[in-house]
Amino acid sequence: MQSQHKNYSASNLRKTILRMAYAGSTVHIGCAFSIVEIVCVLYRNYLSFPNNDPNHIDRDYFILSKGHGVMALYAAFYEKSWLSDDDIDNYFKDGTELKGLSDSRIDGLEVTSGSLGHGFSVAVGLAHGLKLRRSQQMVYALIGDGELNEGAIWEGMLFAAHHKLDNLILIVDVNGYQAMGATSDIIELKQLTEKFKSFSFLTLEINGHDEEEIDKSIKFFLTQKNSPKVILANTVKGKGVSFMENQNEWHYTRLNHETYKQSLDCLDLK
Repeated sequence: MQSQHKNYSASNLRKTILRMAYAGSTVHIGCAFSIVEIVCVLYRNYLSFPNNDPNHIDRDYFILSKGHGVMALYAAFYEKSWLSDDDIDNYFKDGTELKGLSDSRIDGLEVTSGSLGHGFSVAVGLAHGLKLRRSQQMVYALIGDGELNEGAIWEGMLFAAHHKLDNLILIVDVNGYQAMGATSDIIELKQLTEKFKSFSFLTLEINGHDEEEIDKSIKFFLTQKNSPKVILANTVKGKGVSFMENQNEWHYTRLNHETYKQSLDCLDLK
């Protein structure tokens, strides 16, 4: 295993995502870019993996229910040396183990997700189990705003509130889009803060690309007891590359040589 990088900068993670997407001629760049700062803060400051072991029994759990954003996690795993250069450069090629959606057979990915709405229920179950064991481990779950169309999310929230799962922090990637269009055009979500509060979640709304805000929100929530929590992270789909930002075609568009170079140039200007 290569030496640990531990350089969880948003620019580095985005460059790794581009490197993977170009190598594998694959999709889901925009929806990985919108969660990069969240992933940076969690892996840099909060998620505990004793001995840098993604399977350690005492680890914290990060559940990527929005499974199509998995390249952002792969980029973090590369910084943790759980993935090698060969893994990154052979993404989606013959023989690779890395899929385009979260797959629990990969060390560090806790759930197989991508069929939306399922991962959060797993997170709720894990949090409940850890409470029963009186463990201090935390569970963080990340879902997309389009995923809120799924009824299982709201059922999970009812269960989490009923059992006062204060070891659970839900993060919603509110980027305003889902696969086939704007969330406002498909199912209008209006007043998310009020909705989550009505489900007895402690609720904060933040800029999901401001690492200081993300850090402060998590730090505050770790002091709060007797309720599950949610961070509504307002983000930009495709954040970091100007011609991808809020352009939903980058949910499914593949890089070519020219757009790959242009994307790297955009990141270098940041």
